[in-house]
Amino acid sequence: MSGPSHDNHFFDTFMLVLGILVLIAFGLYFGASAISARTQETQVLADPMLQAKVAERIRPVGKVAISGEDNSAVAETVAAPADLKEMPGDQVYGSVCVACHGAGLAGAPKFGDKSAWAARIAQGADTLHKHALEGFSGKAGVMPAKGGLTSVTDASIMAAVDYMVSKSR
Repeated sequence: MSGPSHDNHFFDTFMLVLGILVLIAFGLYFGASAISARTQETQVLADPMLQAKVAERIRPVGKVAISGEDNSAVAETVAAPADLKEMPGDQVYGSVCVACHGAGLAGAPKFGDKSAWAARIAQGADTLHKHALEGFSGKAGVMPAKGGLTSVTDASIMAAVDYMVSKSR
């Protein structure tokens, strides 16, 4: 009569394996949460342009004005543009550009690779600046506008392009 004993052993083993898998899932979830909280805080939540976009999306649709009352609070307010940071080119490269240009992801020319940069440099600095600022989609890959770093000035992005070009000649 090994039936009930065998079933109990299987059930115990199954529950042990299931418990271990649940613990692993919780570990992965909390590990990913810790990593994303750290990177999201520094790169996404601190971005003033993103904060302005979120505030625009969640603002009230309308306001109520009552006749004969002080309705000055109902008047539309225009938000001041977010202050953009000025950063040197090497710092911009180190904070955002290196993600793609360091490894050559998404068709990005690798930092310092003279042959990969030659055709791009031949197009001229104005074209490179325009593609970096406005974004570009080509045969080789995609360049997002400002590399996704919207919290810096256009001059900072152009300085980063100039920095990469100077190291790739």
